[in-house]
Amino acid sequence: MLKPAGANGFGYGSTAEDVTSGLSLADRTFLVTGCNSGLGLETLRVLRLRGAHVIGTARTEAKARDAGASVDAAGGSFTPIACELADVGSIQRAIVSVRALGVRLDAILANAGIMALPNLEKAYGWEMQLFTNHIGHFILVNGLIESLAPAGRVVITSSDAHRAAPAGGIDFDNLRGERGYSAWKFYGQSKVANILFAKELARRFAGTERTANALHPGVIHTNLGRSMLGPVTNFLFGLGTPLVMKSIPEGAATQCYLAAHPGAAPFNGEYFRDCNPARPRADARDEALARRLWAKSEEIVAGLPA
Repeated sequence: MLKPAGANGFGYGSTAEDVTSGLSLADRTFLVTGCNSGLGLETLRVLRLRGAHVIGTARTEAKARDAGASVDAAGGSFTPIACELADVGSIQRAIVSVRALGVRLDAILANAGIMALPNLEKAYGWEMQLFTNHIGHFILVNGLIESLAPAGRVVITSSDAHRAAPAGGIDFDNLRGERGYSAWKFYGQSKVANILFAKELARRFAGTERTANALHPGVIHTNLGRSMLGPVTNFLFGLGTPLVMKSIPEGAATQCYLAAHPGAAPFNGEYFRDCNPARPRADARDEALARRLWAKSEEIVAGLPA
């Protein structure tokens, strides 16, 4: 059954082209992580279709460059940059490269991520999903704050899979995964971290025109699930939610709406689904937990190699 549109006229079936229809982004610059496939590639294409300059990152510059070339027909302009979110050196080099462009970023779209690694993997001693999905973007976004426009937006792709996170949202006593590892719990934890990061960043933006919001793109068949074990089932993340997949253009709609649509400007520190505000689980709305995670993230970053 077709779900009704939200208050803004957009909803479950809206596409990235729908939510940017009629917008001219010719004088605007957007940074999109994970631009080389899935939602990132569609976001890159549609923002360029509306005339934007897009700085696209991928694990290698070659992957980013190839992604840009694949949608050159859309128009706009493109700058490829390497940014491996599990590699501190790569992130720092990306920050330097973006700053060197001397542009103002109208939005940073933290789109890249990994999902449900079947076995425990680590980066710098920390569980890989938390590091890649949260810490990597934490470093990148904070490193580019001085490049963010006065009314710039930070858009962080989370997931309704955050509901699979452990009790309390963030298990601070097991961030390395050494006291037990579950692919979905740790993925869910990283997605709670995405929401809390947006919430605390939004608090720090208070009194300015800058905003930070998180979102659930929907259940989409992309290569994000490349590490998942077993066949796709009829239920999402074991939570009893019917698995009705969106198309990639539909999945990219919410992040394009938050990054570019004038209607999203008043929202700060919110969680969106289907281009409209939604409610994450209670601990993902906990401001004290958001501040605690920020402090822990700073501690982790401080202990990383320069």
